[in-house]
Order: sequence, then structure tokens, then C-alpha cells
Amino acid sequence: MTQPPPFLLPTVAPAGLQIQLLSRSPYSASDPVRMHSLGIALERQQGVHAIGSSRREDFDTWPGTLAYTPPGVDVFSESGTGGEYLVARWSDGGMAPGGHCGAQRRIHWTGHAQALAAARHLRRLVLAPVPDALAIEEAALGLVGVAGMGETARSSANADLQLRPLYGRVLERIASDFAQPLTIAQLAQAEGKEPLRFLREFTRLVGMTPHAFIVETRVQAARAMVRRGAEPLASIALDCGFTHQSHMGQAFRKVLGQTPGQYAAAFKAGATAY
Repeated sequence: MTQPPPFLLPTVAPAGLQIQLLSRSPYSASDPVRMHSLGIALERQQGVHAIGSSRREDFDTWPGTLAYTPPGVDVFSESGTGGEYLVARWSDGGMAPGGHCGAQRRIHWTGHAQALAAARHLRRLVLAPVPDALAIEEAALGLVGVAGMGETARSSANADLQLRPLYGRVLERIASDFAQPLTIAQLAQAEGKEPLRFLREFTRLVGMTPHAFIVETRVQAARAMVRRGAEPLASIALDCGFTHQSHMGQAFRKVLGQTPGQYAAAFKAGATAY
């Protein structure tokens, strides 16, 4: 399995900054990191990886998981499904997030709401029919700037680790039932949670609210169907859980900054691979 060529923004100043948007696709890849690397998951991804050693371990990366890898730490990763993932690379050690310019190992944060919001904004710019390199550069620097901020340290606390199996089930349910009407009360009740507590815990662990995550999941499914081009947009909207085509259009504009029709046209024209 190999990963298809990602979107790669040509190197821009400062510090040889590069941006890659990797699509959801099976892959097996080795990455000898020679630059500073900051990656963030936009979708859940499961597989096997080896970070800085030959020891392979299972991984289950959720949206909002941010990973900083310093130069010299080799990375191997393999997944049968993949997941949309955004990576920023640069050469200047002074830009390392959170002052980790001297780090010798990979550092990661989970449920990083600020970084996830910055990454989703950057994705909108990358997928634009005519990408603006300056705007992308500015947004990429903004992503690096919010990475590693102290407020996310609590995401690795034991209490949150203990909650992962429960909320993992919630993510799996959303992945299978996203086309159905879903409510916070319904999802919370299924796991024996009070709705407000469910909302707070989900948002802390995933980096976005349940509603935002469900909309993101529906948009991702619709993007895949639009790329296949086998159904009209109205049918895709209903198949992905939107009430009508205009509802899907509103979600596309909010998440991707363009309409489904514009996204389909850009894909057909080869302006975007995703």
C-alpha cells in the first residue's frame, strides 16, 4: 500500500515552510524526518507505527491529535484506511512549538481544540480552487504558533485516558450512523452520561463539539461521493444525513469555504486531489 501524492505547497519563506494535506487512503510509509514536523489529525486513523525505533505499536489517533517530531526521529506508519492529516514542515529550530526546539523525541497532545481549528482553516485555504500562498503561509505559521500551548497538557491526564474507550465507542457510532438523526442527549444516554457532562468531555477529548464532529463526518462522506461523481448532489445530501441540498451546501461553505458544486468542479478540473 502506498499513499497517493499529497497536496504540497511549494517551499515558502520563512524557514523553508512546507504544507502537506494527506487524504484518507490506505498507506505504508517511512519518513526519515530531516526537518521539524508538526502533524494534526483531521479524521480518526488507526494502524501501526514505529517512532524513533524499530518497535511497532498499534495506534488509534483521534481528530485534534497534534504531534511534533524533531529532525532525526525516523517515523514509520501504516494504516489500512488512513485518515485526512495535515503536516507542516520547516527547517528553523526556533519555530518549534512550545519551546521544544531541543526535543529529541516526538511530543504529542490530544484534543487540541485551538490547533484543530487552525488546521481546519488551513485546509480550507489549501483546497481553494486558486490557493493563496501568502494566506496559506500565514495560516500555517498560526498553526505552529498555537501548538503546544499549556492548556492542552491536561488532555493526557489519567482521567481522560480512562474515558477513551467510552468515547471511542461514540466515535464508532457516529462513523456508522452519521446519516441518521443524532442528538447529544441520545449519544449521552447510550453511554450512561448526563448530556452536559458528555458535551464537555467529548469536546475536551476530540477538540470539537459533537455537532461539529458530526457535520465534519458528513462533509467528509459527501466529499468522497462527490469525487466519485456517481450521484446528483441532492441524493448525496440525503445519503450523508443532510436534510436537503442547501443544508449540505451550508455545511460545505462552513467547513471547506466552497459549495459542493465548486468542490466538484475543482476536482474535475484537477485543481484539488481531495
